[in-house]
Order: sequence, then structure tokens, then C-alpha cells
Amino acid sequence: MPIIARTLTQSNQLRRRAERFLPGGVDSPVRAFRAVGGEPPFLSRAEGAHLYDADGNQYLDYFGSWGPMILGHAFPPVVRAIQQTAADSSSFGASTAAEADLAELVTRAVPSIEKLRFVSSGTEATMSALRLARAFTGRNYIVKFEGCYHGHSDGLLAKAGSGLATFGIPGSAGVPDQIAQLTLTLPYNDTAAVEAAFATHKNEIACIIVEPVAGNMGCVPPQPGYLKTLRDITSREGALLIFDEVMTGFRVAYGGVQELSGIQPDLTTLGKIIGGGLPVGAFGGRAEIMDKLAPLGPVYQAGTLSGNPLAMAAGIATLSHLEQNRASIYAQLDQTATAVANGVAAAATEAGIPLTTNRQGAMFTWFFTPNPVRDFATAEFADTNRFAAFHRGMLDRGIWLPPSQFEAAFLGAAHTTDHVHQTIAAAREVFAALKP
Repeated sequence: MPIIARTLTQSNQLRRRAERFLPGGVDSPVRAFRAVGGEPPFLSRAEGAHLYDADGNQYLDYFGSWGPMILGHAFPPVVRAIQQTAADSSSFGASTAAEADLAELVTRAVPSIEKLRFVSSGTEATMSALRLARAFTGRNYIVKFEGCYHGHSDGLLAKAGSGLATFGIPGSAGVPDQIAQLTLTLPYNDTAAVEAAFATHKNEIACIIVEPVAGNMGCVPPQPGYLKTLRDITSREGALLIFDEVMTGFRVAYGGVQELSGIQPDLTTLGKIIGGGLPVGAFGGRAEIMDKLAPLGPVYQAGTLSGNPLAMAAGIATLSHLEQNRASIYAQLDQTATAVANGVAAAATEAGIPLTTNRQGAMFTWFFTPNPVRDFATAEFADTNRFAAFHRGMLDRGIWLPPSQFEAAFLGAAHTTDHVHQTIAAAREVFAALKP
């Protein structure tokens, strides 16, 4: 398919104005497109599988607001739910029935969650889960894994993947050494390293937090038996296992990775889809752990916008639709994701471009390397310059991909077979221009 004749006059004016008031002109670093080059379009609306920028250019969307738009943009039942709820007020700062309605949907889908608490972001969810794990165990150390991003709270930014990997930042300025030293960062998919950490810090580790399918170094599934080993070690050592399913929950399967693996963690963090695209997060797990939270217990956590009625309404509409149509929707997502991931990979092979494709359900990454990608170290071997050229070429042909080699791509129920063909045709043209 030919390069589209797109102009970015309005986007560039908006970007220059934003740079006067916002650091880098953005409220989240990867949006600046520094890793892929080119001028970032400013978006004005979206519908179904398409995005539209301020200049009226149309793009086929493969990032879905970083995951939550699983039913497509402006999905009518979600829009109606938000509109109807907003008419009664956008916020109360007090309890509403919708909070328990959405909580019931979540607990029905994820059996390991007996009780949960809603917050306003995934960062807030993971931060609160760690505080709860430390209080429950009486221990201070946590284990996380290189390339797994769990939000930007201080203790979780060491080798955290996502935006840090995009910009080549190993950690973050402003994090005190005393806090960073309580985080043990280990290689993903390496069970020997986990055993060694627990042997070195006997009875000191409160929890392991892990993306059960990593999505913030690109999509990296767990090796066979890896999650079970984490479950066995934490159970044996009296530590908690936390699955960060902010990205994978309700996406790789209705019940998340827990449904696919059969592994039940002690705590789970959620976000993205459970708010239907509105700001939301949640953490939950066994009742005996969750009951340590105030007002029942000594662990304090609070938020004025927690359980916000708009997010609850959008989440109820989204999860209700997924629950009622789960068999057909997830079969379609898997079929479409398989077709586009494998089709683009085949186009790369035809052009002699080294490419490794990782996929789990409707999330996937094309790594520009001939070698398998199993952890952050192997992900870093990917050719980020070639990915940047690929990204620019696809954007010029109306295909919007995540603007980083180290971010997973997503598709939703609004993507069709025609969209798959359009994507593969665009990739074939771009690969022809990138031939060695």
C-alpha cells in the first residue's frame, strides 16, 4: 500500500504549544516518539480500530491506549454508560453501588481474588500491594525482574523496562539508595536466580512481584514451569506471590494469565481494561491479606477518586460484554492476533529481515533480532534503529504501532481480516525498503 499523503500542520502547532507548558510536551515520556524519531501526531478522536489526528489523518491502531481498548474505541455500550453516569455527577468521594458491582465481576473472573480495592492507576495498585505484602509478612525486601515494569513508584523503578528501557535509563533519579536497596532485581525466566536470592535473604523477602507475561520489555511469555516455580518458592519461604496483571488481565484470557496457567497468586494487581479506558487500577487477593487494610487493619491506603463512578460504569460495561461473549471474543482475538503477527513475520522473512515474534493472546512484539527473546538481556539485542525505521514506515502507511521496541502491541475485537491484510501489505512495503 502506498505512503499516505499526511500532513501534521495542526499536530506540530499543538506540540510546540504543549512544549511551552509540559516537560517534553507530554505527560508520559514515550509519547514524545524520541525512540523512533519523526513527529508525534496529536490525536483528536478514535472509533473502533482507528485513530484520527488533529489534521484528520486516519491510522489503524495497534496500541489501544496501551491495552484497555479491547472492544475498540468509543464502544457504544461503554460510551452510553459513561454518559448516563456523568449526568448524575462525575465524582462523589463516597461509596456507590457500582463499586461492588464491578468488584463482583472481577472476583468472578479471577478466583484468587476474594476481596479487592479500587484505585486510580496501575502504579497505585502495585505500590499498595507491596505495602500490604510487607505488612502481612513483616519483611522488607521485594523481588522484581529485569524488564518488568510495575509503575513508577520508588521501589519498582530499577531496570523496569517500558519507558526506562526505551530511553536506556537503568533506574530513576530521585530514588533514595535506602529504598532501592530493598528491591532485589533478578533476570526474568531464571529460577536459579530466585532460589539464590531467597537463600541469601532468608526470612527477609516479603514478596515476588512479576508480570506473568511480560509486556514492558516487549511481549515475553514465561518459560514452561517458571510461574509454578515462583509459586512453589514463595509458598515454601513464607513470602507472597504478586501477579501484576495490569496489562494481561482480561486481555490474554478473560481470567488473565491465572486462567491460562492455573497458578493462583496471593495478590493480583489489575488496571487497563477494568476501567474501559478510564483511569483505574485495583489490587486484591486472599481475604486474610486484604483485611489488613484500613478500616479493618493497620495498613493505610486511600484515594478521593478510588472507585470513581465514571470508571466503575465503563468497567462494568466492558467486563459485562466480555463475560457474556467471552468464547467468541477471545477466539476472534487469538485468530486475528495470530494472523497479523505471523503475517508480518513472514513478510520479514521474505525480505531477509531478521525478526523474532513473541505473542500471548492479543498482545505481541516483533523484535528485530534473529535470536529468541526470553528476558530483558536478550530483548536488548534487538536492533532498535531498524525498529524505529519500521515504525516510521508503518506510520507513513497509516499503521500506528507502539513507539518503542520495548512495548507490546495490542489489538482488539474491532480489528478485522481486512485490517490484517492492510497491515501485512504495509509491512511488506516497509521491509522492502529496509532490505540489508
